[in-house]
Amino acid sequence: MATLTPFLSIIFPAHNEEQRLPDTLEQTRLFVETQPYPIEIIIIENASSDRTLEIAKEFSAINSYISVIHEDRPGKGLAVQIGMLAAQGKYRFICDVDLSMPIQEIPRFIPPQLEGVDIAIASREAKGAVRYGEPEYRHLIGRVFNNMVRWLTLPGLQDTQCGFKCFTAESAERLFPMQTIHGWTFDVEILAIAIQLGYRVVEVPIPWFYHAHSKIHVLKDSFRMALDLIKIRKIVRRKTYARSH
Repeated sequence: MATLTPFLSIIFPAHNEEQRLPDTLEQTRLFVETQPYPIEIIIIENASSDRTLEIAKEFSAINSYISVIHEDRPGKGLAVQIGMLAAQGKYRFICDVDLSMPIQEIPRFIPPQLEGVDIAIASREAKGAVRYGEPEYRHLIGRVFNNMVRWLTLPGLQDTQCGFKCFTAESAERLFPMQTIHGWTFDVEILAIAIQLGYRVVEVPIPWFYHAHSKIHVLKDSFRMALDLIKIRKIVRRKTYARSH
């Protein structure tokens, strides 16, 4: 019997996630079973030193809609790029393993609840968004970075770094082959390319729950991310993306 093409692909980049992955996949399984359309789950495990890969394979073995990709090279952006291009869904949703946004919010990013957009990004800053349990200093650090993003590259977006984003298949297959940044700032590059190429991007306000144990090292990663923003700004100002594609 022919396999149905998934309507939705849920893509989990997973690096050293042995503690959170089992509960996240169980919550996602329950979500999948309540939806009226076919869904695939893709877990991209890269450069883990714990049991993330083994746990992902265990879930895949008993759930036919879950597939696992192993990548030796590190980088969240690289994992997302691999997953988005491997996905088959009409809509492709990037999902952080920590589920800071409840998985039940996903239908708000796709038809029939949201129509006529190419890319829908979760926003902790758009009107109607609510943050739960976030320390004030973490919010402040995030706002400083988001303001840098708005000043240097994306003035029209309030929150580019929330780890929940949905792309149409057409936009994903056009944008992600152009991605060059494989670290934390990949979101900014992809969205900058998208806007330059005329894709419609909207922010979806969400409930967002703070979880400790972030994998971002504030000082080291913030410096690297700032350098990435300067690189993206230079490329966008030269209109390299629009000119070459």
